[in-house]
Amino acid sequence: MTPSVQRRKAPLLRRLIGTVFYNLPHPMRRRIVRIATPTYTLGSVVLVMDEDRGHLLMLRQPPGRRWTLPAGLLNRNETPIHGARRELNEETGIEAGLEELAPADPCAVVHTRGRWVDNVFRLVRDPETTQVIVDGHEVWDAAWHPVDDLPEMTRATAKLLAHYDLGPLAGGDGTPAAP
Repeated sequence: MTPSVQRRKAPLLRRLIGTVFYNLPHPMRRRIVRIATPTYTLGSVVLVMDEDRGHLLMLRQPPGRRWTLPAGLLNRNETPIHGARRELNEETGIEAGLEELAPADPCAVVHTRGRWVDNVFRLVRDPETTQVIVDGHEVWDAAWHPVDDLPEMTRATAKLLAHYDLGPLAGGDGTPAAP
């Protein structure tokens, strides 16, 4: 042991559990760790905005009336950027090249209460020339909204947008921004 490192004695129960755990076969230890530690669902979100970042593309999806963003869960073995491109195309008909999808800052938002992680990307599109096609089933409506006058949105969308100083919670502390 390094001379500058001191060792303290762990409580008896912890030592006992540690001894039993580390004497288990490796596959069993791995299984116990996977059961005992939290798991997170991974998704991708795309912030589609105009060049000046003055307008944001938002979607209205079932079951509610509030607005959301183009987003979805990743398929097994799918990378976040590929999932973002796929979901964007499925929900809006917009086709984007991988080089057009830029990681947002922050590029990931961890929702600890719901145990999911959103990988967030930005895409620049001109609202005047971008054709948006919705299927009427997964997405009811899509519209470009001025960032200073966004419509009523889901709580999850508002919380995510707050990380980018957008939306009703843009104050940074989870409370609505001052009027």
